[in-house]
Amino acid sequence: MPLTNGEDHPDTLLLVEDSDTQALRIRRMLEGHGFHVHRVASGEAALDTLDEGLPGLVIADYHLPGMNGGQLARQLRMNAVTRTIPVLILTEGIEPGLEREGLESGADAYIPKSSDPALIVFRIRALLREHAAHTPTLRPERVFRRARIMVIAPEPARQQAVPELIGQLRRDGHIVTLCHDPALLDPSVLHDPEHVPDCVVIDLACREFDGLEVCRRLDEWRQEDLLSGNVPLRILGVDGAARPDAREFAARVFEAGIDDLVSRDVGPAALALRIRVLVRRKLLQDDVRRIETERQAREIAVKSARAEAAAIASKASLAEALEQANRELADANHKLIETQAKLVQTAKMASLGELVAGIAHEINNPLAFILAHKDTVARGLDRVLGMEAACTDPAHEARETVLTKCRDRVGSMNMGLRRIQNLVLNLRKFSRLDEGLFQLIDVPEALETVMALLTQKLGSGIVVRRRYEAPERLYCQAALLNQVIMNIISNAADAILAAQPDDMSTRSGIAEGEIDIHTFLTHNGEGQDSYVFVITDSGPGIPPDVQERIFEPFFTTKPVGAGTGLGLAIAYSVVQAHHGSLSVGTAPQGGARFTISVPWNAGPGGESLPPVQSPAGAGYLARNEPPQHGGADQ
Repeated sequence: MPLTNGEDHPDTLLLVEDSDTQALRIRRMLEGHGFHVHRVASGEAALDTLDEGLPGLVIADYHLPGMNGGQLARQLRMNAVTRTIPVLILTEGIEPGLEREGLESGADAYIPKSSDPALIVFRIRALLREHAAHTPTLRPERVFRRARIMVIAPEPARQQAVPELIGQLRRDGHIVTLCHDPALLDPSVLHDPEHVPDCVVIDLACREFDGLEVCRRLDEWRQEDLLSGNVPLRILGVDGAARPDAREFAARVFEAGIDDLVSRDVGPAALALRIRVLVRRKLLQDDVRRIETERQAREIAVKSARAEAAAIASKASLAEALEQANRELADANHKLIETQAKLVQTAKMASLGELVAGIAHEINNPLAFILAHKDTVARGLDRVLGMEAACTDPAHEARETVLTKCRDRVGSMNMGLRRIQNLVLNLRKFSRLDEGLFQLIDVPEALETVMALLTQKLGSGIVVRRRYEAPERLYCQAALLNQVIMNIISNAADAILAAQPDDMSTRSGIAEGEIDIHTFLTHNGEGQDSYVFVITDSGPGIPPDVQERIFEPFFTTKPVGAGTGLGLAIAYSVVQAHHGSLSVGTAPQGGARFTISVPWNAGPGGESLPPVQSPAGAGYLARNEPPQHGGADQ
């Protein structure tokens, strides 16, 4: 059964036998036991058939023309794909040491041809059974190639050892070429995978050319070949001259790039053995490089298959992905509209802040002028009253009465001017342009500033309770206290006013109610402290269905024209910017309860703030009167 091109035949035996009579006898015996047999007449022919297909086992006669059975086994063991093929050597030879030589060459069994055919069949079946468990799953396009040797030496007629060496190398199964003139060597031969030699043997003792220079040239060429990723050829030098400077000469030879140096005195057989060692290492490296290339190719193929599968899956889910993208686009568009509205409101607030700051600055200048001149007028009135007291004019009593009244009016003016001055100062604090920056804020002072600005809305009927139990300092944006707290307290005052009976509002115009501001610290058990503001009121409260939407932009329960629906939405965004939370609920007395919680222990550089303890107290009642200190009010 001939081997077909490109297919492996694990059930076929390759018989290598030069005798037609012996081959026919062995073939009939094997086919009688159910084996398929393919016969060739030489070891070289056997190697050439391996590219057509791999047999399950090789049966070779030891005595073959050219390459013997041991050399054939050695060639098979030098290839990564064929080294697992079992080799059985059959021979009639009875020379001592022949079996040992055959087995050392790589054969798996050595049996005389005169043995019982049943024994031969048993050994073949056992070897095939072992080989079936280790058959490679992949094979390269080209399974086997014979090693190529180039010998650079003078004419054979002038050097008798060269023909013997060439004959020995060819019997080992190598392809040998002879080069008499190194000047004719072309570097392109190193880049031709079909002709590049695996080993170059150079005669260093001849006088026709400089062997060291040839070594240097070959080494330069193979360095270029090495950079391209190929396995470089091997260089072996043969020296037969007696040299007084043998050590220095050997050093120069190895510096020139040679891989091994052998004396011609060792004989062709030993020299062929040294060449065989170099070639074996070279072919093994070729196999390693080929296997690595195949592995990389398989990885690329796997990645391509995965990418193709991913592309198919992506196409299969394209409609779903497009629908998801449309939903995300709609959500993003909705958020963009909300953000634009918030930006408009923020721009309005910024413009209003700049306007208030400018007005406060303009008012502050004439106010300071009036206050200065008021003191001058007061001092003048005091001097005039002193002079009137010493006067005996009958009309002085009437003048003294008028002057006293003027002095009292100036004192009243002083109270009003001071009140205006405090209001201007609070306006300037509230509208400061650096409110977007994080800084240490005095919480009680900032809250009292908000209370001062809401004096008109709170009136005299709404009682504000303060309980400042948290530390005085908080690292935050000024907007957290200015805008968020002010919006919540303003909404609480509006809710209390709207809950009053119509007759009471008409009769007195004063709303009665309470607002409680409570600050304290909480610990979450993970080393993170939170600064908490709790604001409750005695209003009607917020229904549960409204609580779910109260922080939505443009949502308001106030009449048309009385609210924009952005106050609490902006407050919610400000608290989120502090990595905090803002929630709404119902107070114990039935009104609304807003809870603001922000991280506390983060200073300007990330350091923890010291736990400043405020004086403990139950709080205080105030009707628009600021506390006398920044702690908890008595």
